[in-house]
Amino acid sequence: MKFFVTSRGDETSEALRKRAEEYLTDFGLELDEQEPEIVISVGGDGTLLHAFHSYSHRLDDTSFVGVHTGHLGFYADWKPEEIERLVIHIAKTPFQIVEYPLLEVVVRHYGGESSDRYLALNECTLKTMEGSLVANVEIKGELFETFRGDGLCISTPSGSTAYNKALNGAILHPSLESLQIAEMASINNRIYRTIGSPLILPQHHTTLIKPLNDVDMQITIDHHSMVDKKIKSIQCRVAEEKIRFARFRPFPFWQRVKESFIGD
Repeated sequence: MKFFVTSRGDETSEALRKRAEEYLTDFGLELDEQEPEIVISVGGDGTLLHAFHSYSHRLDDTSFVGVHTGHLGFYADWKPEEIERLVIHIAKTPFQIVEYPLLEVVVRHYGGESSDRYLALNECTLKTMEGSLVANVEIKGELFETFRGDGLCISTPSGSTAYNKALNGAILHPSLESLQIAEMASINNRIYRTIGSPLILPQHHTTLIKPLNDVDMQITIDHHSMVDKKIKSIQCRVAEEKIRFARFRPFPFWQRVKESFIGD
């Protein structure tokens, strides 16, 4: 089996990365950064997000597993003291594949036929560099509302515990193939009106967001951010691709939610 280990870069994570590489190599596995069958992320959820985007072109062939060197993450389920146990599992035990849905984001521009396609593991956010975002929000080709406010967050189920939760969005189980739209400080008065609640769209529904004001748009895809003034529309839907996690033991989603936000 081919593997690669990536880390957050701090002293603790780097030491674990080197140990994992040595152990796995001793077991006869092949270190291959270009075409790994399994990627071990050592750090936190941000480290795994970076790993996902590094290998988003080969999601059918690469699985991920996380070792957290900070607080418990939603994607990193192994503790530093369990690194030897994890290595033995990878080398000796057939692992279960758990798939999570992803978000497809297609950005189209004025003055050209080209479009840019992105995949998000957590979310896509839309804001303006100054002033309010004014945009038509279409669902399944029909105008749903004209949004006015700070911005919009479109999240995956697994990303619903991140920025989406801070916006009072619902927490969705990753087995639900869906996306969620949450508002950022929408303007609601007798002239302007939005739904004011998070929207959960199923897999076969597409949302199209068309900016109406001529301002610089800031779009983030997970941790990546870009600024563009020539944006015609942003299309979001559940992607055909999925991220694959290697599971060697149960890692209940609601247990992670409880430990992260409620405690023991």
